[in-house]
Parts: sequence; C-alpha cells; structure tokens
Amino acid sequence: MTGSLALVLHAHLPFVRHPEHEFFLEENWLFEAISESYVPVLQMMQRLLRRGVRFKLTLSVSPTLSAMLSDPLLRDRYIRHLDLLIALAERECERNRAEKNLLSLSEFYREFFAETRRTFIEQWDCDLLGVVRQLRGTGAVEIMASAATHAILPILQQSRGAAQAQIAIGCDQFREAFGGEPSGFWLPECAYAAGIEKWLQAENIRWFIVEAHALGQARRGTFAPCFTKTGPAAFAREIQASRQVWSAQQGYPGDPAYRDFYRDIGFDLSSAELAPLPKNRFTGIKYHRVTGRDVAKQVYDRAAAEETARRHARHFVERCVAELQSRQADDWNRIMTVPFDAELFGHWWFEGPIFLEHLILAAAENNLPLTTPSEFLEKNPTQQVTEPVTSSWGDQGFLDVWLDQKCGWIYPHLFAANTRMTTLAKSRGGEATADDDRALRQLAREILLAQSSDWAFLIRNGTAKDYATQRVTDHLSRFQKLAEQFEKKNVDAEFLRQCEERDNLFPHVDWRRFL
Repeated sequence: MTGSLALVLHAHLPFVRHPEHEFFLEENWLFEAISESYVPVLQMMQRLLRRGVRFKLTLSVSPTLSAMLSDPLLRDRYIRHLDLLIALAERECERNRAEKNLLSLSEFYREFFAETRRTFIEQWDCDLLGVVRQLRGTGAVEIMASAATHAILPILQQSRGAAQAQIAIGCDQFREAFGGEPSGFWLPECAYAAGIEKWLQAENIRWFIVEAHALGQARRGTFAPCFTKTGPAAFAREIQASRQVWSAQQGYPGDPAYRDFYRDIGFDLSSAELAPLPKNRFTGIKYHRVTGRDVAKQVYDRAAAEETARRHARHFVERCVAELQSRQADDWNRIMTVPFDAELFGHWWFEGPIFLEHLILAAAENNLPLTTPSEFLEKNPTQQVTEPVTSSWGDQGFLDVWLDQKCGWIYPHLFAANTRMTTLAKSRGGEATADDDRALRQLAREILLAQSSDWAFLIRNGTAKDYATQRVTDHLSRFQKLAEQFEKKNVDAEFLRQCEERDNLFPHVDWRRFL
C-alpha cells in the first residue's frame, strides 16, 4: 500500500530529586513510570527484536528524565521502592488467601514487581539509558532531542535568547546521553510559533512535530510534512488516530475490561496494613477494572484485559490502513504521525504495552509500513514549503493551559531572571575563572529548572499545585540569591555546594548558550 505509520513516544518527567529528605512523595512519579511504563515498553521492544520482528519507532527521552535515570541516588531509592512493593504484595497474598480472584491478582503483582526488579538490576544493570542506546543501535528506534527542561518555547521566545538556550542545551544533553547528532526534536507540549524553526536549524535539526491545526492550511493536511522556509520539516499529529488511543472517553483506555487507574489499595487499606508505605498514596496494586459509569467496580480480569488490548490493536491498524487507502494518490506518499506521551502506555493505561506490541505485529500482518520521520524524509525529500501557525496541544490548542490566569504570574519572573542570566553570561563570556564557571553553571541550572512547563501545568490543573508553586519560587529564589552574590564577587561556597547537591542535573551545562 501507499502510506506509512510513524509511532512517536515522548518520555518525560520533570526533574524531581530531594536528597534532603529520606522519602519524598513526588519522587514516586519517576518510580511508578519506570515500573509501569519504561521497563515494560523497553522489554516489549527487546522481545520483538529477539523474535525477528522488524519495526520502526521514534522515542524522545527528555533531558530531565535522562538526568534522573542516570542519578545513583534515585536508582537506589527506586530499588528500595520496589522492595517495599514486593513486601506489600507478599502481605496481600496472605491477606487474600481465602479469595481466589484477589489472590491471583496479588500473586500477579508480586511477580510483576519481582520480575521488574530482576530485569532492572540483573539484566540491565540499573541503566535504562543503556537499554535505549542498545535499541537505537539496532536501527529499530530513532531517538529525538528535546528542550533542556521541557519549557514552553513560544512563551519563552518573548524573552531574548531564552528559547534558544533551551533548544541548544537540550541538544547538548542529547549528544552527551546518546552520542551523535539528533535529527528530530520534540517541541514540549507540541508548542510552536514562528521563529523557533531557526533555532532548530542552528542545531542542524531536520524535523519536529506539531499539533494537527498547525498545518491546517497545508494542501495535504496532516498526511504529509511541510518544510519551513528556514529548513526543518514539521510533521503534524494525526488527530483521529491519536484520540482513539489516548482518550479515556472516546478511545480504547476507557474500555470496561481495562484496569482502573484510580482504585488502588493505597486508598482502600488501613495505615497498619500498608505500613511502612503511607496511606492515601498510589501503590500500583489495583484489583478492579474500569467496569463502567454508575456501576460498582468489578474485579480485574487480567486475561480478558490482555485479549481486549490485542483486539484494539488490530482495530487500530485496520482503521489506519482504511484511512490511508481512502486517500490513495499516485503522486505522493502519505504518512500518519501519531505521537503520545510514553507514560500513557503502562502507567495511565496498564495494558498499553500489550497494545503497542500487538499493534506492531498487526501492522506487519496488514502490510502497514512503520517508519520514522527521518526515514520518511529520506525517501520523500520533496514536500510543500509553508509556515506552521502558532499552536500547542492541550485544552483549546493555543497555549491556553500554560497562559491561564492561575499560572500566568510565573512568566514576568522568568523573563526578568533570563535577562539577568544573559547579562551575567556576557560579563564573563570571554574570561571566566574556574570559580566563575562553576557559579554560572549553577545559575543556568536554576533558571532552566524554573522554566519547566510542568509547573504551570500542575498549577493550572490543581494537581500538586503547592509543590509546583514551591518549585518555581525555590529555583527563582536560589537563582536571585546566587546572582546577587556573583555580581558582588562574593559567592557563598556553602550555599553554592547545597544548590549543586540538590539540583545536580546537567553537570557540564554550557552557560554560554545564554549569550
């Protein structure tokens, strides 16, 4: 057939690391994603390759996530987290011994966590990025770069040099983590505005992904990329195929057979039964399925859920094939680009990795080629030239989520800090001492972390609002204090050390990117 499918997974979490606390709730965001999404998805890809199944998939690992996956402290805490869950699952097996269905699920979770631990430690040596590099080496997976701390680039564009620094430092971190040069770039929140493409071109980026309406005026719609006038090509998300997968209301994850995300024993059991884990926190042990609206939750049937995932994978491929065939033409090849947050598969939608595996198998059976944007451009170098419109994904599709009145207060502070950072970088641009270099690197880390899109998102949606607000104010406060000391040539060595210990990502960050 004429046409192909590009699966794109964007793996990202904000940088959360608190060595000053023995246990910190928000660090569990990383631990849950490793167990439920990253390990299962990487295992799935390795399994397909061992079977000789050929496939193509594009993966983005954000620089903040790469930093956390490489951090020895977080690796040790993740293993401790697994040990606590294995012990809890053991106790659940005892508690549910008289209830056959629940006992079977308790045993499933005990083995799930134990197998995850064996894979993570014994097979992968606690190095998930090493597994990603290995998959990249097979040719099955293309890795793309992203902005340093997942900042909303069109908003940062309002402050001179801020968006450019995010892009350049993000590409620097890609080179450090994966080697070589990136061809593709994940725009955080798929947020685009005119001018961003020139900074991508400066890093030799060949393509990026935008929301569907960004190419609404293109002749071929979302079924072909468009080159920008500066050079890099924009691939647009195919909205219908994407919604079928991620929407809990209109898509597959809302099926009654699938595991219910919110019904967790961390909320059902007593504090004594959960100890030493805290009550009213997700554990990952869930005994119920989605079931349906206004109906008492029924016990989860793992076998039925897996069969449903296989059926949905076949249905998805059949729809893609039918859509591509309905647009057959002799003069150009179509591509359906379907990007998703990687954490959808496994964490939010527990059966998602099974769906992905059988999607790949069904694509082979139905002769639906899987491709990457780089491969597509290599085979189809002639495309329309146009200018994508300002856009993002999220509610309303035009940056509304991140410009909401609840979180809009952030940006004047970010812009002021960026102006100050540029001034400081210029003051030492040509002749920085070793001490200057160390302080400027930490100043860069603090402002980059304050710019993360995640804080505005969490504030606007009211999830972890207090934590997100504290993170923005803490990073800006540390930046301002350190900047003032730097300007007076009187940097407090102990304060700087504390900042470096707490916010230790990007050890070789190039502060000159702010020039």
